[in-house]
Amino acid sequence: MPNLAPSDTAPPTLTHCPYCALQCGMGLAVDGGRVEVVERADFPVNRGALCGKGRTAPALLDRAARLTEPLVRDPETGELAPASWDEALGVIAGRLQGTRDEHGADAVAVFGGGGLTNEKAYALGKFARVVLGTSQIDYNGRFCMSSAAAAGRKAFGVDRGLPFPLEDIPRTGCVILVGSNLAETMPPALRYFTELRENGGTLIVIDPRRTKTAEQADLHLAPRPGTDLALALGMLHLVVTQGRTDEAFIAERTTGWEGARPAVMAHWPELVERITGVPVPQLRRAVEMFCAPENAMVLTARGPEQQAKGTDTVGAWINLCLATGRAGRPLSGYGCLTGQGNGQGGREHGQKADQLPGYRDLADPAARAHVAEVWGVAPESLPRPGRSAYELLDALGGDIKSLILMASNPVVSAPRAAHIEERLRSLDFLAVADVVLSETAALADVVLPVTQWAEETGTLTNLEGRVLLRRRAVTAPSGVRSDLDVLSELAARLGVEKGFPTDPEEVFEELRRASAGGAADYSGITYRRLVEEDGVFWPCPENGETGTVDPMDGAVPGGGTAPKSTKAPDGAAPGPAKTPGAQHPGTPRLFLDRFATPDGRARFAAVTHRPAAEETDAEYPVVLTTGRVLAQYQSGAQTRRVPELNAAAPGPFVQLHPRLADRIGVGEGDPVAVVSRRGRAVAPARITTGIRADTVFMPFHWAGEGRANTLTNPALDPTSRMPEFKVCAVRLEPAAHRADEVNSAPA
Repeated sequence: MPNLAPSDTAPPTLTHCPYCALQCGMGLAVDGGRVEVVERADFPVNRGALCGKGRTAPALLDRAARLTEPLVRDPETGELAPASWDEALGVIAGRLQGTRDEHGADAVAVFGGGGLTNEKAYALGKFARVVLGTSQIDYNGRFCMSSAAAAGRKAFGVDRGLPFPLEDIPRTGCVILVGSNLAETMPPALRYFTELRENGGTLIVIDPRRTKTAEQADLHLAPRPGTDLALALGMLHLVVTQGRTDEAFIAERTTGWEGARPAVMAHWPELVERITGVPVPQLRRAVEMFCAPENAMVLTARGPEQQAKGTDTVGAWINLCLATGRAGRPLSGYGCLTGQGNGQGGREHGQKADQLPGYRDLADPAARAHVAEVWGVAPESLPRPGRSAYELLDALGGDIKSLILMASNPVVSAPRAAHIEERLRSLDFLAVADVVLSETAALADVVLPVTQWAEETGTLTNLEGRVLLRRRAVTAPSGVRSDLDVLSELAARLGVEKGFPTDPEEVFEELRRASAGGAADYSGITYRRLVEEDGVFWPCPENGETGTVDPMDGAVPGGGTAPKSTKAPDGAAPGPAKTPGAQHPGTPRLFLDRFATPDGRARFAAVTHRPAAEETDAEYPVVLTTGRVLAQYQSGAQTRRVPELNAAAPGPFVQLHPRLADRIGVGEGDPVAVVSRRGRAVAPARITTGIRADTVFMPFHWAGEGRANTLTNPALDPTSRMPEFKVCAVRLEPAAHRADEVNSAPA
């Protein structure tokens, strides 16, 4: 078990779950030498509810489940062997410096993770640009909601997963949930949709599978994977032809409708039915349900976003909200359900290839000047934007010779994973900092054991834009250090002895200054406030002031509105009113007065449907889509080490329709091979009528022969650079065929 906090009699530590972007509140108590989860009913997001992953999270604190000493690969045996911290850090610093000297700064790359705290994400981005001088930095959050982020910035001028708190969902009239299985991915959030229906609202779920979430819906639409864009355009076509557009809202608060309208009118219902497989009567019913109440929302997740046209697809759903006036007012709007624990904050503060802290654009001279001043460097010394996540991984072993990787497992999580594994193996040098020996860490030349959620204090930003303080509850095992310690020590060994503190609050104070005036302004947030409050919503400028908006009109950066009283629509409680010079209350609800664009208007996206990057054909006649299951999380590197979770979800599977199973001759539980142009994976068949007959589903949590991402297509969205995880062409066959090629990748 972990080394415990000083007293077994101390009251529970109030903290947050280490997994998804809900960041559910929980307490951790030490009882008889064990760390136990205690219900924390006062936290507004989950109100005490936790899924199985949250309840079992302390299992990862056990020494037997995690790394507790550095490992260095022995040049003679080729095996990883225990080493001292001094030796391990010395090897890393020496190899990184050698690569820079021989090949230049951009021959060294950095890859981060959406589970890093805001402080660690900030320090990692600063380390890459100030210490290494490399442009080659990105993170696995690029694979999460980058398409929604790009569409949100285009339409609204700023990206925040939800521009309103979760508590608003039960008070709206209708929610369209696109490509999300909340019942398994974020179970505590499902209560908001249950309450929505109890209050008389309706829920429409769009998913090619009849998931546990879809079973809760008033209407389930099951489009062919990759056709969500056509579906959104078809629904908006019906809105227009039925005279349901909000012409006053379009005129007063938007631009670009005339450019977007022609594509909408070209997607008439019968055409959309042929593309998507969704019958016209269902389309009409969905439009009626969405438009009938005064307020409505559209929420998207990975289904429509993880496509090579994900930005346009999300843009089309935003268009539906704008054309009907369902944005920029209470209890209506578009939102994205962020997945990773700090997927929101992780991209706001500098570990993304094209961004600086505060959600600033790395190519913007003013942004570069501001951050450079905070960092004490010359603006011209900062590198320019580098490669996106998949492009960076694909370049490993080419012009990128060395990589330092934190909190990510691309051997399992990246598309075309067998190829990415080969690229990782081709590096001159790989260093990994992680809690466990993941499949990626096992390939490294040096592995550093670092602290995890309950062993460290730091901030995270949940899917609502609520900045939270996750507190340390136990002491890490001896031999384990924090990522901040690692970056500070490496910076010193590489010649930068100042500017990389190891105290997270000190790092956060610098982050506040770096973010000040940016779209994601944290300057008014302090650790003290986060201890006293249930989180603070950004933007939150210091002293309630902003340099871009008249502080007397109630507006705040990002186009939000500070509440004028403690009572929000239908009883929601957003906090105290803002007055000039007073402590800013944070911004629970964005866009109520204006959008965050230069003219304050939202922008329609002129988008049209196009096929998936890889269509089915005679050789590969079936569509594969991927996703998650309840008991596992992301690449499974952590959850696969928890016995209770493994008992519930012991391995991968292939979900397919009975007609498809009959056609290839497999029964329930039989091993079935799924083959794409990139490789072959094998897993047991799960036969159900709850999936389209032209589609198969695989969860992506496992390595080995059942690795779903061996098959997936790395085709990239031209704007977000999101890979097309959710759509690729495959064929199925009994696993006895060509079994020697299991999990292989073509040359």
